[in-house]
Parts: sequence; structure tokens; C-alpha cells
Amino acid sequence: MKFVSIKRSRLQEVGIEGTMAILSIVPLVFSKISLVSLTSGWTTVLAILASLMFLASAFYILRKPYLGKILAEAAATSSLISIFPVLTTDPNLALSCGVAYIFALFVLFEFKVKRSVGQPAEKPERYLQRARWAGFTLASVSFLAFLIFGNLNSTTSALFMLASIFVQFLTLAWGIKQPLRVRNGCIFANVSALFLLIFSLHARLLWFAAFITGLSAWLLLPDSSSEKLEADKWWSPLLDHPGRSVIVTFFLLCSIGTFLLVLPIASSGKAISLIDAAFTSVSAVCITGLIVLDTPNDFSHIGQFFILLLIQLGGLGIMSVATVAMHSLGHRISLQQERVLSSSVDSTSGGLFDALYQIVKFSFFIELAGALVLTALFYRSGLLFFEALWKGIFTAVSAFCNAGFALQSDSLVSFQSDPLILNAVAFLIICGGIAPAVCLLVPRWLQGQKIPIAARIALVTTAALLLSGTLFFLVFEWNGILANLSSSEKILNAWFQSVTLRTAGFNSVELESILGPTFLIILAMMFIGGSPGGTAGGVKTTTIGLLALTFWSSACGQNEIILQNRRILPATIFKAVSVVASGLLILFFVVLMLLITQDIPTQKLLFEATSALGTVGLSTGATSQLDSIGKVIIIFAMFMGRIGPVTLFTILSRKHFKRSSEKIDARINLT
Repeated sequence: MKFVSIKRSRLQEVGIEGTMAILSIVPLVFSKISLVSLTSGWTTVLAILASLMFLASAFYILRKPYLGKILAEAAATSSLISIFPVLTTDPNLALSCGVAYIFALFVLFEFKVKRSVGQPAEKPERYLQRARWAGFTLASVSFLAFLIFGNLNSTTSALFMLASIFVQFLTLAWGIKQPLRVRNGCIFANVSALFLLIFSLHARLLWFAAFITGLSAWLLLPDSSSEKLEADKWWSPLLDHPGRSVIVTFFLLCSIGTFLLVLPIASSGKAISLIDAAFTSVSAVCITGLIVLDTPNDFSHIGQFFILLLIQLGGLGIMSVATVAMHSLGHRISLQQERVLSSSVDSTSGGLFDALYQIVKFSFFIELAGALVLTALFYRSGLLFFEALWKGIFTAVSAFCNAGFALQSDSLVSFQSDPLILNAVAFLIICGGIAPAVCLLVPRWLQGQKIPIAARIALVTTAALLLSGTLFFLVFEWNGILANLSSSEKILNAWFQSVTLRTAGFNSVELESILGPTFLIILAMMFIGGSPGGTAGGVKTTTIGLLALTFWSSACGQNEIILQNRRILPATIFKAVSVVASGLLILFFVVLMLLITQDIPTQKLLFEATSALGTVGLSTGATSQLDSIGKVIIIFAMFMGRIGPVTLFTILSRKHFKRSSEKIDARINLT
């Protein structure tokens, strides 16, 4: 192990050449500030000189380390001086650049060369390390440039184009020396990156293409061509654990979605701010449906497609979709990855792919059928065919994934008198909320046949919640928000709201003026959510059903819960109690943080927090009133609601220890 670490450090120090080469564009990129602010040209000359010194440092840093380090320090200093006039007018930029400058000097001072260059046997490895670190540097510089400048001029775009081509050259130089499979993959990746650069050049988004090119080189290239070294990835601890893998994949998907939605092509008018793009991305990935922007008006068709893609990947699970795709193409996954996926879909290793195929096939079939039906219904309502087709596809996917995003500004209020559209959407919501595997058991359950206990609890609890929700909504809002509707329309909309308020987020009536009793019922329904294995959020129907059985058994004086001649394990009951308790605890802190930071009525904030934590998406108008801090808090709540308390328990869990028979039972009086 020590030998592997030493060899890896000696290989990776070659990467500083790639870093220095990419840093040569930094002075020229950041000289844009000086060119805009100043009339003299001395800053431009100094920036060009700094760029040349970075290139010289890249050549000498390993051959003549002392000279290379001096050139790098001089280049960093020249870069800082070239933008010094602007730093005096921007304290935040001055602080950031000062910290970066001190950090760079410290790294250069500590850098030691432990090997010599020019060994032919390690030539592919040197290209690999240069490509990886050049990619990391390019991704960092391009993202930083976007945050500071926004849109870049033609000169800066050309620099990012050259830097991206340089990274691709290094990647290709390594790839052509590898086995055929790796070589073909490397060529395909480089061709794809080249097309992305060409498209981005036309769309004036070269910073984004450079960011993707650099990030891909850093993350996708192996630490080493050596099979022994490749097995020990830095990300292995994150992806080899079920709980951590869920958090990492959802976080990465939210991050990618944020970058996609902040692009100019995603907006239909003015540019979308980073916080609004992040809020929308997290809401889509976590299939919540809370919005700070009007989806049909503020996003272009490309932006709406990005949202739809995020909903689909977030609803089905990006790991499940990727695994089915890999298996279809003949690729195998590791035993560790199979263990992680088996945990996420609640299946044994032997039936993993069958379970995944069942989920994906059922989901796409229901979504396709729903899209066709909704397209016909939207077309019948007076929309043009292509508009009806797009709305039908978007609404079907959003409904099945329980996301709540709609391409109407009023959600489905304009269709509150159309029973076909409301019932079609309700059917999709129910199918997505109770999980594909449970949906396939419904015919057997209706025929009175035995089904697994978990599925039975989920179906019974779901049916009870749907019927009780409809009844409560009718009773409390008959002369309230349902007052202007006919009797049949009241029943229809009460049923639809009972379906959607637990996790879907669509609304066919305005909820701003609901009565107090209805408010409490909606809070309870949103907190419960859908069923395990589905696309819904909340603490899940099985948890509530199990707690109801526990309450009834305790009230009847029974010490055990027996269902279908099977005993419910105490550990399962403990987990159910913990899930509800942790959900309430998180909700309490989210509401507390909102009350401290937001000047919004408490009732609205409580509704908003519960909707976010239950990944529901219903709102009484507080979303549009949130400031940046409030949006960040709701983003946190949506993310926590999607990954669920069970994921946190999985991360914190340790090995189980057997109960010692020598321990004396403790008796605690609860009355």
C-alpha cells in the first residue's frame, strides 16, 4: 500500500504541468476587467507577460524546478498587479484574489519534485496526469469566469476554446496508448466534446463547454492506467455505500441541473439568476414542484426540456436508469455497485435487474399511455397539436413522477371542470405514488388474493387516505373554495385534491383562502406522502399504517403485531417511530429558520416547509415572497425530503449487536 501511494504521488506531480498550461489563459481572461475599466494599455501588456511566464513555468517546473517556481510566482504576481486598479474598487473581489494569491504562493513554496522527467515507460501516464489536472483547472477557471463576468467576449471565448482543445489533446494522447475499448471510448468522448464546443461557440456558451470538458476529464479519467491503482478511486467511499450514494447522485444531478437552467438558452426572456436556477433544479430533481419562476413563461422550450429531464431522472433514480442502460449494452457492474442498487430498490441481488427492468418498463409504459391520453384531451380543449403534444408529454411525466410542474401558470385550475383531464392526471399520480411493483399487485388485491404484507399496508393506507381526504375536503370547503362549482365538480375537485395534496403538487382550486380545518388536514396529508418504492415523498404510507397497527395492538393490550399470520419485528416498529420523529424534528427546525429569517405569516411558512419536506409542491403564495436565505432553506428542506430520514439512518447505522440475555429488562411507566 505504501508503494502504491508513493508511485501515485510521483505520477500525480506531473499534473502541475497541465495546471500551469491552463493557468496561462487566466491573466488574459481576467484582463477583461481592466480593459473595460481603464483606458491605458499597460495592464494588457502585463497580462500577456504573465501568460507567457505561466507557459514557461509549465515547461520548466519539472525540468528546472527552481526556475519554474520563480516563473510561476512572477506570473501570479503580474496577474494580480494587472487588475490591481479594479481591486481597489471591489472589496469582495480584492479579498478573493488576495486569498487565491497567498494560497498559490504557499502551494508553489511547498511543491517538491521527487522524480525526473523523460522516462519513456511513463509517457502515457504523464499525459494522463496532465490531462486530469488541466481538466480540473479548466473547470475551475471557466466557472469562476462565469460567476464574475457572466457572458464572455469573443477574445475570452477563444481562449477557453484553445484551452479545451488542449485538454482534449492530452486526453487523446493518453487514450491512443490504451487497450481498444478504452481507446474507442476516449475517441468518442473527444468527438462529443468537440461537437459541444462547436455548438457552444454558436450559442456563445463556450465557458459552459469548457467547464464540462474540464470536469469530464477530471472525473472520468482514471487516477492511473494501472489496474491496481484504478481500483482505489477517491470517490469509492461515496458510491460504495447505499446511503452516501443516494446523497451524492442527487446532489450531482441537482448541480448539473442548476448549470443547465442558468444557461441563456434555458430562459425565454431575461437571464435566470443562479439561486432561482438552483431552486428550480432541486425542486425538479427532488420531484417537489415548488417554483419561484413561472415555468411556461420564464423558461424556453429547451429550459422546459431540461426541467422534464431532471424530473424523469430524479423520479426514477439516475442510478436505476443508468444501470438498466449499461446492462442493455452488455456492460457489467461490480458486486459493490450491485449491493448498493439492491438496497435502493429493495431487491435481492439475484432479482436486481428484473426489478429494475420492471420499474423502468412499467414507468415508461404508463407515462407513454398518459402522454397519449393527455395529448388528445389537451387537443380537444382547443390547443394546437404540437402544443397539446408537448403539454401532454410534460404533464404525464410530471404527474407520474409526482413532481407537480405544469405548463399552465395556474397549474390545472383552468381544467377544474374537465373530469377527463383531472382523472387522467390523478391516475398517473396514484400509479407513481404507490410504486410500480405494488401497482402490478392491485388486481390480485381487488380479487381478494394474498399479497405481500408491505404492499397490503401501502394499498389499504393509500385507499383510506384518498377517501378520507376527499370527504374532509368536501365537508370543510363545500361553501369555501368549492362554493362556485356545481355539486359534481365539487366532488371531482375534492377527489383530485385528495390525490394530489399528499405529494404531487398539482392544484385545480386556489389554496390561498382555505379554512383552518382544511389547512390541518393538508399538512397531515403532505407529511404522510406516498408509498415506498414510488416517486412520492413524505414519511410514507407504510410507516403510518404500521404506527396505526401498533396503536391498535397496544390499545387492545397485545404485546405483538400479527398480520397474515406473521409477526411484525420490533426493529421495524422502532424504525417507523424514528422516521416520523426525525421528520417532525427536521420540520421544526426548517420552520424555525424560516420564522427567524422571513417576514411572512407563520401559517404560510408552516405550509411551505411541510410542502417542501414532503416533496409536495403546493403553496399558499409564500414561495414568491422568499428572499435568497429563505430559498436556500427551502432548497435544504426539499433535498432532505427527497433523500428521506431512512437514508440518514443508513449512513449513521453501524453493525448490529446481539442482545445479551444477561441484561435485565427496564420497566418504565408511561401513564
